[in-house]
Amino acid sequence: MLRALGDGTLMGAVSGEGAPRVLLLHGWRRTSADFAVVQQRLADDGLSSIALDLPGFGASPPPARAGGARTYAELVGGVLEEFPEPAVLVGHSFGGRVATVLAARQPSRVGRLVVTGAPLLRLGAPARPQRSFRALRALHHLGLLSDERMEAARRRHGSDDYRAASGVVRDVLVATVAETYEEEIDALTVPLSLVWGEDDAVVPLSVAEAVAARRRARGGSVTLDVVPGAGHLTPLTCPERLVAATHESRT
Repeated sequence: MLRALGDGTLMGAVSGEGAPRVLLLHGWRRTSADFAVVQQRLADDGLSSIALDLPGFGASPPPARAGGARTYAELVGGVLEEFPEPAVLVGHSFGGRVATVLAARQPSRVGRLVVTGAPLLRLGAPARPQRSFRALRALHHLGLLSDERMEAARRRHGSDDYRAASGVVRDVLVATVAETYEEEIDALTVPLSLVWGEDDAVVPLSVAEAVAARRRARGGSVTLDVVPGAGHLTPLTCPERLVAATHESRT
């Protein structure tokens, strides 16, 4: 059942009886529906949960201003006020970025963080745009290339996610791609559970291993559950592993 949450601009799927205990945040170009099976299994185990439609996705309208995961954490953080005790945060991909920021910023409202398939760290130098695109961008900056032709070039050279986005949501994507979260990872005071597809081609397992190593080097609590044969869409392909990680947070 979808209902309005926070200041009324967020929509979320509420599942289970009683006060919510688990907050689930979906990935880019996804919706709360990705967590339907997770929510049902949590409800069967007596845990109520909320799966948000993040701003600009599903039934939630786009944000009024652009920004990356840190901005999104500000937009959705008020939902944690609906939880009577520290919540278990579960975040997939983009939602994992947002959840990590929330857990670092609001440790008193978060009991544990479960992250799956989220690009929290950049392991190599960011790829530079092709030379031809950089040349077109320079011409546009000088006023020698029209906005229409520049937009066509952006769509031609951009990722699938970029081509599918428009308006403020595209600006959110651009801001998010430039972010990494070393500061938030180091600031975490709650236990961190990483659940990762062994064959994740979008955010490879090496990212999770680097996050786990960084946490351990600083004495932080972290576990890494590698799911054999799983890819990026873990909420759909191995929901039981996310449910298990959620229960671990309550032992």
